[in-house]
Amino acid sequence: MEQRYQAVLAVIRDGVPVVEVAHRFEVSRQAIHRWLRWYEDQGLPGLRDRSHRPPRCEHQMDPGVEVWVLEARRRNPGWGPRRLVHEAARAEVVPAPSRSGIYRALKRAGLIEPGARRRRDQKFRRWERGGAMELWQMDVVGGIVLSGGTDCKVLTGIDDHSRFCVCAGVMTRATSRAVCAHFAAALRRHGVPQEVLTDNGKVFTGRFGIKDVEVLFDRICRENGIDHLLTAPRRPTTTGKIERFHRTLRQEFLTGRVFSDLASAQAELDAWVGSYNTERPHSALGMASPATRFTTAQRTRPADTSAVLTERSGDGWISRRVATNGVISVTWQQVSCGKHRAGRLLDVQVQGQTLQIWDGEELIKTVLRANCKEVRKKHASRAHGHAKMAAGV
Repeated sequence: MEQRYQAVLAVIRDGVPVVEVAHRFEVSRQAIHRWLRWYEDQGLPGLRDRSHRPPRCEHQMDPGVEVWVLEARRRNPGWGPRRLVHEAARAEVVPAPSRSGIYRALKRAGLIEPGARRRRDQKFRRWERGGAMELWQMDVVGGIVLSGGTDCKVLTGIDDHSRFCVCAGVMTRATSRAVCAHFAAALRRHGVPQEVLTDNGKVFTGRFGIKDVEVLFDRICRENGIDHLLTAPRRPTTTGKIERFHRTLRQEFLTGRVFSDLASAQAELDAWVGSYNTERPHSALGMASPATRFTTAQRTRPADTSAVLTERSGDGWISRRVATNGVISVTWQQVSCGKHRAGRLLDVQVQGQTLQIWDGEELIKTVLRANCKEVRKKHASRAHGHAKMAAGV
């Protein structure tokens, strides 16, 4: 302020040219003219230090939009900037806020935790199956509390490709029979997947017990032609998708809730799962719902296999019809293909020491031959076989 006053006095009282005064005080001519104008308008108070803040900011969030963001976050504490951007677009909020703008608004309101986020391990690589029904991830989680104090368990299962929840069954105790009852219900409702991935729990496998026995879960997988995969010990990231689903389940459904009985808990959980599958956007799917990816993948599965069947009449191909117990026989070697394929005519490609079993364009499994006996070509004529099936034989 003193510098400005001395410059103004030099021009007004002493008559020094503006160019010389600007050079003396090492400022521009425009600054000297501005100080003179301020002094003429307001006197000495006009030469005080002023804020350099611009009168308006083009990218400043609209107050009405900021109110909408903060209220949406208050009603849904689990929503982050990405989800809020998606919900603002669905609500047609104008002007549409950006993700960084929402983050700054939440930070100004003190709704962002100050702690630094954990960085992802550089060795971590995300993976997923190429289509729906290729792999289910399943696990058992607790947290369902009844009014009587009983802590119930839930058998959860999601489709690896679409994140579609295929199973969410409540049970008082996670016994083998209760777990398998919900598993069988999921198979009847959605169909049979190619593979199922679980941890090494006793309800899922008996391979690590005192005796290597086949538990009921493994038996259901074998009879339906499902390959049962197990995680390595102490490797929870292998089933990372189902573990992340458990986090969402706890945050959005279980937090602070007590249910009157088992039936009401199951009914409310079914309603939440329906919303999760069809309405809730999923960030890993580009903010689409799991149902869109699950149904789309189902519809794109090939249905017409006639062009492929005509090419499987060579010496290396044979045909076998699946028995009622889901088994086919090749040189007295029995191979389980699943009871759900009973009565179907499958193609078997004999390649040296291996057998490849095809159902249309779907490769069911590849197995090692148990013997090298001559393969009988019964039902080798595909046209004859299809004619018999069409006639109901």
